[in-house]
Amino acid sequence: METFKKNWEIQKNWQLIFPFLGLVGLGYSSYKLAAALFKHLNLLLFICTTAVIFFILLRVTLFLFKKLEKKWILQYRWEMIRVFIIFAMTGTSSVFVSRPLIKFIGITKENLNPLLYWVLYLIIGLIFYQILLVFFGWALGQFKFFWEFEKKMLRRFGLKRFVD
Repeated sequence: METFKKNWEIQKNWQLIFPFLGLVGLGYSSYKLAAALFKHLNLLLFICTTAVIFFILLRVTLFLFKKLEKKWILQYRWEMIRVFIIFAMTGTSSVFVSRPLIKFIGITKENLNPLLYWVLYLIIGLIFYQILLVFFGWALGQFKFFWEFEKKMLRRFGLKRFVD
């Protein structure tokens, strides 16, 4: 455990919650992917498939950590896990917020061209994504990182006047 703490620069035991949540999220994602792709396997094969998907996702995640560690300026390595969790929460939440909003406005696939529906859905989802990204960043103690990330994203969208 001490080696793990040293590798992830964990000073206090409460910081272990982020690697734990990361592994739980990775396990759940592996389970959902295995269920979506191989729902007709027997239990033993399903568990093995879930474990293989978990291992692949873990390797990809650790690869991304190495690549982004140089690019993202964070004080400790364990904060990268927190940032990934915030991105996951934001993406999921933006879908849960924008879907009912679109229905409330009265926009459905039946009363609108499907291509236009999906474009509006993505625009509304993107707007809520920006707001929720800063909110979750603030709520989980990464406001400065996500505020800078948000400003960079808005500049790329050509909205410099709202940032500066």
